[in-house]
Amino acid sequence: MIQPVDEPDKAALDKEVQALVDAVDVPFSLLAFSVAVPYEELSPWDAPPVFGNTAFGHGAAETLAFIEKELVPKATEAYGLPQSLPLILGGYSLAGLFALWTAWQTDAFSAIAAASPSVWFPNWPDYARQDRPETKAVYLSLGDREWRTRNPVMATVKDCICSHYEYLNSLEGLEAALEWNKGNHFQHTDKRCAKAFAWCLTTLSQIGAGK
Repeated sequence: MIQPVDEPDKAALDKEVQALVDAVDVPFSLLAFSVAVPYEELSPWDAPPVFGNTAFGHGAAETLAFIEKELVPKATEAYGLPQSLPLILGGYSLAGLFALWTAWQTDAFSAIAAASPSVWFPNWPDYARQDRPETKAVYLSLGDREWRTRNPVMATVKDCICSHYEYLNSLEGLEAALEWNKGNHFQHTDKRCAKAFAWCLTTLSQIGAGK
C-alpha cells in the first residue's frame, strides 16, 4: 500500500497502521511518502483557489512518475517484495483525489483507497466519466457533515461523490464502495484511511486480484 502524506497525516500515521492491523487478517506493507506542497504535488491540473488564496498546480503527473519509477522499484528491491505484489494507492482529501486520478493514467494499482477525496475539484466529475479507470477496486468515503459548509465549491462534495460512485458502480468488472462516516472533513482521518485501505485489502483478497 502506498500513501502520500502531509504533516497532519504523518502525525496520525501510527494510529492508522494500528487500526489497519486491528481490521484485517491479511499481511500488508504501508509505504508512506511525504508531500511538502499538496496543492502542487497532488493536483492533476491547474485550478483557481477554492479556499484562501492558494491556487492548484499540476504536479500530480510528476508525483505519479516518482511512485512508479523510483518509489516502488526501490522499495521492492530493498524489502525483497515480489514483483507480482498488488499495489494499493490511497490517501485522504486531496491525496484521495490524486489516488483516484492515477487510476485513469495507469494500471499499476490494483485498488484505490480514496478517503474523503476532493471530488469537488474543478472539472473532475466530467473528467472521470470520459473513460473507465484502470483498476480493479475503488473505495470512496465521506463524512456526513462535509458538505455543510459556506464554501460553494466544497458544498457540492456530496453530489459529486454520489455521482462518482454511481458511475463506478455501473462499470462491469469493477468493485466499488461508498461509505459514510460521522463528522466533518477534519475528524478521524486516521480511522477513515484505515477503513479505506482495509476494504481494498479485503476486497482484493476475496477476488484474488494480483497486480
